[in-house]
Amino acid sequence: MVYRVFEALDELVTIVEEARGVPMTSGCVVPRGDVLELLDDVRDAIPQELDDAQDVLDHRDEVVTKAQTEADKSVAEAQSEAQRTLAEARAEAEQLLAEAREQADHLLSDARGQAEQAVTAGRREYEDYVSRAQSEADRMVQAGRAAYEQSVHEGKTEQARLVTDTEVVQAANNEAKRIAEEAGEEAERLRSECDAYVDSRLADFEDLLGRTLRTVGKGRQQLRSPMGAPFDYEEWQPSAGAN
Repeated sequence: MVYRVFEALDELVTIVEEARGVPMTSGCVVPRGDVLELLDDVRDAIPQELDDAQDVLDHRDEVVTKAQTEADKSVAEAQSEAQRTLAEARAEAEQLLAEAREQADHLLSDARGQAEQAVTAGRREYEDYVSRAQSEADRMVQAGRAAYEQSVHEGKTEQARLVTDTEVVQAANNEAKRIAEEAGEEAERLRSECDAYVDSRLADFEDLLGRTLRTVGKGRQQLRSPMGAPFDYEEWQPSAGAN
């Protein structure tokens, strides 16, 4: 209907623009029948639109009031639902937090027990390595000393027997000294190897203690957080090289 109004107005404008002008005036000659027909179309179309517009104006306050009421109702329902959802979420969060804390306490207790066992086992192993290394070193020193004394004794015996032969005596002394030096070098080499082995085991034990302390620290930090992340139980486990 609105389209017909604009279309009729456009046709009226076209008729006026194309009408033949009256000489010596600003008027023009238009076809009366066509113009009247277009005006009738406009008149027939406009009242319906005006009625619709008036109806809208008449019911505007009612529509606004109804929309406001429905909006208030929707807001109240949304607030109620939000409060209920928030209460449920808070309760669920508190339950999850309690469960997480309980699990963290359990894992921390296990970690402490494992760490204490690892420290005790490492200390025993270290003491055993040191004891065996010291015993081996002492044995090698004693063996070297015995070999040296035996060589000296044999050298003295040989020297006494060949007291008249200076070169033989000198060779015996040199041989005895060489044997003693070799025995000392062998004892020192074994001691160095023993120290290196003990140092390697201590390094493995130090790495195990470091990872254990980091794991315990991470567990304590997760306990202090509101919603701690799951405890990484596998991270603290000793590596294959620490066995």
